Amino acid sequence: MIISNDILERFGAKNEEEFAEQIKQQNENTLLAQLDMEYVELTPDRVVMTMPVGPKTWQPAGILHGGASVALAETAATIATAINIDQSKYNPVGMEINANHIRSKADGVVTATATPFHKGRTTMVWDIKITDENGKLICISRCTMAVIVKR
Repeated sequence: MIISNDILERFGAKNEEEFAEQIKQQNENTLLAQLDMEYVELTPDRVVMTMPVGPKTWQPAGILHGGASVALAETAATIATAINIDQSKYNPVGMEINANHIRSKADGVVTATATPFHKGRTTMVWDIKITDENGKLICISRCTMAVIVKR
């Protein structure tokens, strides 16, 4: 996993392994864990995640379910927002997401790459491209995230 030093510092992790363990524990019993999503790269302007394509993520026709792609896209946007805010004061929550499913996929791994369109104080908008192992586009998505005060 590639993690920028400023993120390690903000989360109080000594190294990438310690940070990865923190994230793994945080994601236990969540959709991320159920769909075997993994972090590949975490920087303030780029988040990359992977998800295997198989029975857990198939629709009845045996191909990647559009909802699984959307779940991966929103997860990438959520973590991208989270690493750009003070999580002791704020929570990132999805406001709106859209997705265009470009091509089907029956097996292997898909990779989501989230980059910012806008990073504001109360909202962030992320562009997420989901590709296959050969770099072919599977899905494109845009996700608007709200940054809300913790209660």
